[in-house]
Amino acid sequence: MIVNVPVPPTPAATGPRLLEGRVGPDRPGAREPRPERGSSPRAGERVRELSRQQIEDRLGELGDLFAETSGGGPWAWNQARGAFLRRLVADVRRPGFELLIAESTELTGCAYGFPVRGDGPRWEGLDAHHLQGSLLRLAAAGRLCVIAGILVPPRVRRQNQDRAWNLARRLQKRLLADHGATLGVMLVNRSDHRTLEALRSWGWRYAEGDELPAYPYGPFRVLILGA
Repeated sequence: MIVNVPVPPTPAATGPRLLEGRVGPDRPGAREPRPERGSSPRAGERVRELSRQQIEDRLGELGDLFAETSGGGPWAWNQARGAFLRRLVADVRRPGFELLIAESTELTGCAYGFPVRGDGPRWEGLDAHHLQGSLLRLAAAGRLCVIAGILVPPRVRRQNQDRAWNLARRLQKRLLADHGATLGVMLVNRSDHRTLEALRSWGWRYAEGDELPAYPYGPFRVLILGA
């Protein structure tokens, strides 16, 4: 599962920074502006589906988007970018695969996923051990959708995460609606706290509840999202 959560740059690279509720060293009394709470100034970003041929034609752009939103520097532009594109090309072949892009004057985000079946092939460890009870029944009925990747700019993580027009929320909601899914599902490494935090801010919740089980199974946590 891919959710780009950029690594914060080092203080030396950023210089003085104003934080909410603190006074900056270069502008006494100045504070960082609060996130806007009214209508979205970015509602003009159009969300649309790409066909498989269009995905193939725009692989370079999608790879660039991954690198630009990952914040990983040159490494992201090489090894990580290549690994992302290999995974994407493999996922495109899955039945029911769909990739959405968001764009205004340029590509600003994307999300992709596919339905998961109770008797279908495993996806990154997603199997009967994770799809228990109601999740397994939803998978058998074709009402469960894996959201395999969400690529959005850092501002989407930091600002207005709870607003319906937050770009990540728009993309994931559209994927679920297009697949007629009751729930979306993700697997996230338990140690990837930044990704877990981002997903939780966009409405995802732990399938087993907020309390960690005494004896967790495997390296992943299962997150679900209602349609």
